[in-house]
Amino acid sequence: MVRSEPAPGWCAPEVREELPGLRLLQASARIGRARRGSPPALRRRLHELSNRWAGPHAINLRRRPVPAAYRVFFRHIGLDPDVVRTPIEEAMVFRMLQGGFYSKDLLADALLIALLDTGVPVWALDGAALDGQLGIRASRTGEPLGRDPQAPQLPAGRLVVADSSVALAVLFGELAPGHAARPVAGEPALFSLQVPGVPTVHVEEALWMTCTMLEGPW
Repeated sequence: MVRSEPAPGWCAPEVREELPGLRLLQASARIGRARRGSPPALRRRLHELSNRWAGPHAINLRRRPVPAAYRVFFRHIGLDPDVVRTPIEEAMVFRMLQGGFYSKDLLADALLIALLDTGVPVWALDGAALDGQLGIRASRTGEPLGRDPQAPQLPAGRLVVADSSVALAVLFGELAPGHAARPVAGEPALFSLQVPGVPTVHVEEALWMTCTMLEGPW
């Protein structure tokens, strides 16, 4: 087992000064073997959540403290949450359009269940491709998003999640091409973003839930 205690990542001083309360927490887990799909227990859980997140439960989502905190933070960093949806609201729109939450694979299901149960988003990177600890900083002019030779270039000042040498994700946005964890045997690097108004225990719970689902006992 490679599971680690959720631990805080680093944050560039200028970002910490401008956005106090923004934190990255990370953890590692192990997917023991490749699967053709998700375990029955996770598929059943998604079915239960599809039934729960309907009607009034979904309508009242924005009034809940954790989803509301992410909406406030989006506005604070210049994102309109009615245009660029927060992760939990994006999941709700998908549920309404598709009529339910549908199983994809072990990794995708674990990330979605943790989000729905806690309101806190978790992302998964390929742990083998990381260079040191994850953190938050501003991008540099022309910096690539990831190590792929065809990686898109970033404008200066974009908030990104990075390791010690390269940007790996836009904050609350896309992961670098080729750096997302895959639902195969391996050690994904999980990270979550805490914003003001979201208790640390919620973020730790989301990471622990994801690790537990990835590691079995399947």
